[in-house]
Amino acid sequence: MKRFSDSIKYLIAIALISLSTSIRSYCQTTRFTLLANNVNANFNYGRSNGTLQPYKKNFKGLQLGASFQAGITPHFSVLTELYFVTKGGWLKEDNPVTFNKSKLRLNTFELPMLARIHIGRVYTNLGPYAAYNLSGRLKTEGSTTSPESSQSLSFQNTPNGFRRWDVGVQAGAGYIFPFKKASILLDVRYGHGLLNISRGIERYNRVLNISVLVSKPWKKNPFSKHG
Repeated sequence: MKRFSDSIKYLIAIALISLSTSIRSYCQTTRFTLLANNVNANFNYGRSNGTLQPYKKNFKGLQLGASFQAGITPHFSVLTELYFVTKGGWLKEDNPVTFNKSKLRLNTFELPMLARIHIGRVYTNLGPYAAYNLSGRLKTEGSTTSPESSQSLSFQNTPNGFRRWDVGVQAGAGYIFPFKKASILLDVRYGHGLLNISRGIERYNRVLNISVLVSKPWKKNPFSKHG
């Protein structure tokens, strides 16, 4: 019985050492990653526009930029990203706003600042983002009674105008697949806009981003005492 107990203790000790090594290998790193992904976006139209809910359709957008992870401790890092992203949303035909099928697109620069918690190869993300809308366009398909139209969005203080700035929260999780010279990250992220970006009907950005990224750690970590 004593030998069995000693064996269990030995196995537990080996498991803890392996877990500790795993955490230090995959978490305590500073990484720079290029971003090139598709995103799924839509709008939340607020409680006052509940009749639009059945007409909503996801918008397929594009994200291009870079990500920087500063490894602080074996369990914690800080993630900063800067990227260009296209957001927006579709409305199906017969909707109460544009009547015909329409697509609203926003061209945006976005800056998230996220806390990243690591447990082995798994991590979670949570933090705020700020975004600036550079431009946008509303395209409405034609019908037998009205022609197709496409117009640039106005960012003036008018009833049909839009706002430049947006802020919100991002949350998600990911998994790291380590290789010899680089790692592949599977990252799932949800963005929840908190500001109404439209001066007419309410519009709040909603984005779901599922991405596969190639990430290469720096040779030395300037943010950790372990280097």
